[in-house]
This record gives sequence, C-alpha cells and structure tokens, in this order.
Amino acid sequence: MKKKLAAVLCMTALACALAAGCGQSSETASLEDGVYSADFDTDSSMFHVSEACEGKGTLTVENGQMTIHVSLASQNIVNLYPGLAEDAQKEGAELLEPTVDSVTYSDGITEEVYGFDIPVPALDEEFDVALVGTKGTWYDHKVSVSNPEPMEESAETAAGEE
Repeated sequence: MKKKLAAVLCMTALACALAAGCGQSSETASLEDGVYSADFDTDSSMFHVSEACEGKGTLTVENGQMTIHVSLASQNIVNLYPGLAEDAQKEGAELLEPTVDSVTYSDGITEEVYGFDIPVPALDEEFDVALVGTKGTWYDHKVSVSNPEPMEESAETAAGEE
C-alpha cells in the first residue's frame, strides 16, 4: 500500500513539474506591452493572411491583452467572431467588423482587402474564429499566433529611452 501511495505521489509531482515547465509558454508570460510582427496561421487555404503580408500580422499587447491585426486576401470575408459559428449567430453576439487595408505585392500592384483586429487569448495555441462570407454562411476555423518579434521603434520612442 505504501509503495502504491509513494508511486502515485511521485507521478503527481512529476506531472506537476512537467505542467509547470511545458504548460505555459515563457514567451507569453514575458511578452511586454508593445507592437510586434507575428505569424498568423489558419487551418484553411480560403481564410488566410494576404500573400503580400507573408503570413504575418501586427500583434499589439496592451495591459497584458493581445490583439492581432491581419490583412486578409480579399474582401470576401465580411465578419469574424472570436469563437464558434454557432455563438456568432446568437442575438447580441459582437462581431468583428472589417477595416479596409491597402496591401502592396512584390510586383508593385496594390489592392484593397479587408483586415480584422482579432483578440488573441494565448500565443502558440490554437483558438476558434468563426467567419461569414459574402454568401452569408458561417464557418468555424482554428487559428494560432506565434513568433512575435518587436517592430521597429520610432526615432522619437528610441530617443526617449536613451
């Protein structure tokens, strides 16, 4: 009986140690308020960042809350919802409204596309985003945000820190 109890306690301690070491991203915990370039990945070839943006969005961290702005590939997605399609269709659901973004491709062509500011619950973890297109049908998708890199500071900000 004592051996079983000792084994259970040992396994519990090991599980806690692993959870503490692997369960939280140290990057998430240490990400300071600021503006970052970050990868925005989706589970869909139809719902993705404009190729002009090379898979990246602008991640803003303010008071520990993260939001990523992504410019999509077109104006065919008219609303997003941070959650599931079923919830997006409920009365009172707060849909994310698009912005009109201008993107420039490597060949110099500029196009207007829709962009969205999406709340990010955690880095390096998939989360749900529902979308509705021009045909009015809602779809569920999984997205993730990773690899934040600080964006260039303005000369004014950099001078103030010297």
